[in-house]
Amino acid sequence: MIQSGDDLPQIILDSLDEAGITLEDGDILVLAQKIVSKSEGRLVNLAKIVPSPRACELAEKIQKDSRLVELILQESREVLRTRVGTIIVEHRLGFVCANAGIDHSNVAGDGTLQEEWVLLLPEDPDASANRIREQLETVSGCRLGVMIIDSHGRAWRNGVVGTAIGLSGLPGLVDLRGEGDLFGYTLRITMIAAADELAAAASLVMGQAAEGTPVVHVRGFPYHLREAKLQELLRPREQDLFR
Repeated sequence: MIQSGDDLPQIILDSLDEAGITLEDGDILVLAQKIVSKSEGRLVNLAKIVPSPRACELAEKIQKDSRLVELILQESREVLRTRVGTIIVEHRLGFVCANAGIDHSNVAGDGTLQEEWVLLLPEDPDASANRIREQLETVSGCRLGVMIIDSHGRAWRNGVVGTAIGLSGLPGLVDLRGEGDLFGYTLRITMIAAADELAAAASLVMGQAAEGTPVVHVRGFPYHLREAKLQELLRPREQDLFR
């Protein structure tokens, strides 16, 4: 169980060694958001949160803990939609998600009931991914990619899927415009969210409950590694047809 201050890169290296895996150029490590947040001390005790009047009003409307609503508001730029039990927000990091990505599951702290503790997303997932990548590359001598993922819902679809929230050393988008298809047609609009595709695949391996597999080693990613940030995956507001 990851604790605040734990050295994640070293834990990953030790786990790779234990699994008999030697890193190679082009490998990618996909990390569950939860272990990054825990290592960075993003665990919050709700007992210490004082809700604002706005949080209290919204909490009553959607039948949610006002202390949790206060944290959601603090972590968000804007509240987009609400219903009983759920708040859809634009997170301060720029993406749209439910409840600002704040999580109760697989979270516990000392001194109070488990339900009193929640976990916030990393402060800057791109920076976190970059720090972890730099240490892994220094030790291994390999050119690597590192991605941090979380589980998000999607417009028009039920269920959650793994989604990239931070990346370093691998593309978020792959631009196929100008490429030809099987019949010689030149693609004009095709942009592949390669990081999200990989995030979904890794999430399938990680699981969503008690599997205890928060890091996935990836080999054979079909696109060239390059420097990138989460921002390239986020649709600009002026192009967003869903708000």
